Order: sequence, then structure tokens, then C-alpha cells
Amino acid sequence: MLIFEWILALLLGAVLLSGLARRIGVPYPALLALGGAAVALVPGAPRLELEPELILALFIAPVLLDAAYDSSLRDLKDNWRPVSSLVLVAVSLTTLGVAWVARLLFPDMPWPAAIALGAIVAPPDAVAALAVLRQVQPPHRILKVLEGESLLNDASALLIYRLAVGAVGGGFSLAHAAPTLALVAVGSVVAGYGLARLTGLFFHRITDVPSSVIVQFVSTFGVWILAERLGLSGVVTIVVYGVTVAWRPGAQLSARLRIPSFAVWESVTVVLNVLAFTLIGLQLRPILEGLSHQERFDYVRAALVILATVIAVRIAWVMSYNTAVRLKNHWFGVHVARSSMAPPTARGGLAVAWCGMRGMVTLAAALALPEGFPYRDFILLAAFAVVLGTLVVQGLTLKPLLRLLRLPDDDPVRKELKLARAKALKAALAELDGDRSEAADALRRELGEALDQTRKGADARDSAENALRRRVVAVSRTAIADLRQRGEIGDDAYRALEEEFDWLELAARE
Repeated sequence: MLIFEWILALLLGAVLLSGLARRIGVPYPALLALGGAAVALVPGAPRLELEPELILALFIAPVLLDAAYDSSLRDLKDNWRPVSSLVLVAVSLTTLGVAWVARLLFPDMPWPAAIALGAIVAPPDAVAALAVLRQVQPPHRILKVLEGESLLNDASALLIYRLAVGAVGGGFSLAHAAPTLALVAVGSVVAGYGLARLTGLFFHRITDVPSSVIVQFVSTFGVWILAERLGLSGVVTIVVYGVTVAWRPGAQLSARLRIPSFAVWESVTVVLNVLAFTLIGLQLRPILEGLSHQERFDYVRAALVILATVIAVRIAWVMSYNTAVRLKNHWFGVHVARSSMAPPTARGGLAVAWCGMRGMVTLAAALALPEGFPYRDFILLAAFAVVLGTLVVQGLTLKPLLRLLRLPDDDPVRKELKLARAKALKAALAELDGDRSEAADALRRELGEALDQTRKGADARDSAENALRRRVVAVSRTAIADLRQRGEIGDDAYRALEEEFDWLELAARE
């Protein structure tokens, strides 16, 4: 019961922190990190223990699927070079750099443990960065590069992490592991694609909202567990699975299922972030209490050095790559995938370099280390220090930096929305040709006004009809609320009408 009470209190605290983050304009993970640090200082707080494999499945599988579903294959293809440089080179350099520094600080730390630490703190989490970036509207290319990095760097870092953890027991050989790793990667891609096509056969047959949401979560965790049981990479499998599911337009869920499903997934992602920061905060207190004053000082100092290494390596690599690309463009001309894409600039490179905040994947990987792992306590402390430090130092200074850089807003999405809306409205008007009913005439007038709004560059939803709908819905809600309050209708009738008004309001949303 005590743990349940703690969870309720922590979730309520997270809601308050999220509201505060929105009010002051900072990414909510930064405040969650501070909240996790505060939890570590609370006397008498319980220590929650979860199995390592459960931690990876519970925290990483749904977060990766959510990121994969929101990813754009076109944008990944357009930006494959910078994304690959971050996913492969930046992660590798960070892993090696942190491992080398850790060995300098603790010479008796085994190399596999040092590499595991490097892999844990290597992958940035774009959630905080994107939350800030979207407030200032930077070039679209930067957003897509960071989204692609956030999706794929977890796979590369966690593959290194798994190899390093497995090598702690000895008997590891890279020559023997490389072919196995290649087979695992290929098998994971095939499995992810095949499972996505398989689940797609029955997803669209489910019409009940609760059943649909439950099946989504069961299939997500089921894909991860099946991949792990087959000896494949759960990370790669779930990423391919999510991208494949998302790529099938409209075949998976109806609008009635999709709207509540998205709301549930967003809420679950927030809850998982809260639990991850809380779990590591609850584990830090006994760790710090078990250290002597000198050991505590040495651990904290070493964790701060690891934090500085993580930030420095990313800045050094991103700016080096950015300089090389700009020199190539100067000598050989600019070549971009599409004309709407802006070429890289020094200011854009600096923005990407500073978007290196770590998050839940780092925390989950640290928590998943088995008991008895060499230097496990220090790795937990260092992982939390890196997450807290990057979210506070970089997360809270990113917005002022972006305003100082004054990056241009190319916003190709606005142009694509205008094109797509015009095409869709023309198709709808063509479908009404020949129908002279009163309903068709009314809908034709509404669609025609929306098309005019689109051609003028205005939002098609700002039509007179939609404005009237919003007014009508507002007064209708008040009317049925009065009826219920007076006892003239019961809750069943009220809820049924409320749902109808919800759909009308969504159709005329602001």
C-alpha cells in the first residue's frame, strides 16, 4: 500500500511539474529530473526493485514504438547522412570517450563495464529538445535530423550496451560476435516487418476502443518479448515494427479509435518518464548513504567529469561534421534532396550540438544492469548525473540560445498542408458533382469556402460554418448540463450527448 501511495503522489507531482513547465516555457523532462533528485533526498522513501529484463521491456518498448510511429521515412531518407553520423559515429565516439575517461578515473573498472557506461549515456533523447525547438520554429531539417537521431540512436547504443554487459562474464570475442550480430540485425528487421503485416490483418477488425488500446499495448510488448526469446534485438524489431505499422495509411485504425488511442499513448509516455526518474531517484539515496564521505566526493566528481565528456564529445563531432559538409558545399555546390530543404549552416550545427539532452532510455538502461555488475552504483549515479545535467544545463538554456541564433523558419509543412488540403477538398467537391440534394448543396458551399480559405493561405478550419459549430456546441453543452443539474435527464443521456458534441467539436476544432 505504501508503494501505491507513493506512485499516486509522484504522478500528481508530475502533473504539477508539467503544468509549471508549460507556464515557464521549459521542457517538462528537465523538471522531472529535478523531481527525481528531490525524491532521492526524501527520508524513508521506499526502494523499488524491478528485474532488468522487465525494465527494458516496460520502459523502452512503448517509447520506441511511439517514436517509430511518429517518424517519417521520407525525412529519414532525405537526411540519412547527418542522421547516420549521429547514430553511428557520435554514439560510438561518446561510448569510447566515456569508457576511456571512466578507466582513467577508476583504473580497476573492467573495460566491458566502462563501455557499458558509455553506451548508457550515449543516446540523446529528443523529447526535451523538440519540445523547445517547436516553440521557436527552427529550420525543418533540424527537427527531422533530431527526430531521426532519437529513433535510431537507441538501437545502436543498446546493441553496444548488450554486448558490453554480456562480455562482463568473460569469453567475449568480437570475431565471433560480429557474424552473430549481423544475423541478429537482419533477423530483427525481417521479424519487425513480418509481425507488423501480421498484426495488420486483425487490427482493423477491432471496433471497440478499450479493446483496441489493450491490443495495441499487448502487441507492442509481445513483439519485444518474442524478439528477445528468439535471440533477436528487441530494439531493432520494435523500431521496424512501428515504422511499418505507421506506413500503412489509415488501414490500422478508424478515426473513432485513433483519437483516444493517441491520447492514451501520450499519457503512458508521460507516466513512464515519471516512473523512470522516480525509480532511479529512489535507488540513489541508499547508494549515497552507503558511501563514505570521500567515496561520495569521488563518485560525484567522476560523474561530473562524465557529464562534461558527454557534452564535449557531441559538440566536437557535430561541429566537425557540420564544417566538413559546409566546406564540401562550398567547393562542389549544394545538393539537397528537395528544394524546400535548407542547407546546413554553422548556427544550425551549433543548435544540433546543444540538443544532446539524455532521458528515459539512459535511465532505463542503467536501471537494467544486473545486481553485482562492476561499479553498478557509480554507473547509476553517473547516468542520473548526465540526464539531470544535460536536461538542466542544456534544456534550460536551449531556448535562449535558439533566440540568439535566430534560425530561419522555412516551414515546408505549411506548404505541404496547403497542397494536401486543396487536393483533398477538390476531390470531395468532385464527388458531389451531380448530386443536387439540399444536403449536398450545403456541403458543397462549406467545402467551397474551405477551398477559398486554403487558396488564400488561411486555415481551412476557420470557416464561418466551423465558427458557428463551435458556438452551437458551447451553448448546447451548457443546455444539457443545466438539464442534468435539474434532474430532467440522467447521466446516461448526458454522456451520450456529450460524446456527440465531442465529435462535433473535433470536426470544428480551433
